[in-house]
Amino acid sequence: MDEIKPIILLIAGGLFIRFSLTNTGQAWAKSHAQTVTFMLLPIITYVITKTISGNIALSLGMIGALSIVRFRHPVKSALELVIYFALITIGIAASVRTKWAIQLIVCTILIILIVKIVQIIFKKFGRSFYNVSFNEGNINNSLEIVSKKRINSIEKSEYLVSYLSDIDNSQYIYRLNFANKTSLEDFRDNLKSENDIEKINVVLN
Repeated sequence: MDEIKPIILLIAGGLFIRFSLTNTGQAWAKSHAQTVTFMLLPIITYVITKTISGNIALSLGMIGALSIVRFRHPVKSALELVIYFALITIGIAASVRTKWAIQLIVCTILIILIVKIVQIIFKKFGRSFYNVSFNEGNINNSLEIVSKKRINSIEKSEYLVSYLSDIDNSQYIYRLNFANKTSLEDFRDNLKSENDIEKINVVLN
């Protein structure tokens, strides 16, 4: 029970920092990878500190082990790096105190599942808990729409990740990303009434 309070504090603290960033215009912090990272990384650091506290030899070994994974490593997702950190920490913690390894495993799985469940709940109310990003290392379903005129419904869509306005050729190109095929097809069906659309390119997972 003594460890539950700091873990709750760490998760809440990470979420509050994430909400502070998104509410001040930092859209990068609203992606799925960043949302899970903000919740997981404080717990991983907490477990590392608890594991090596008071043991100089273990501290040096931990530094060597964690240096394998570096944030300058060319990966596409911050979440991927955090999971690497978590897996290494679980292995080291298990050799010192199994309880910490089990707690980190449970917290990691719960956070990943809870974030997904919260997103599903938000979707039912027409909102989104996190954004889907092309830069997270995920293969997603996408639409590329070419239109003769601007389409407000697309520009206001939460799925929109980029668009190009070619005023000289009277052409507008929108690129949208979807977490699943159903969302893509529903959005595409709603565009049938738009007569200004010239072309729709679909990429399915």
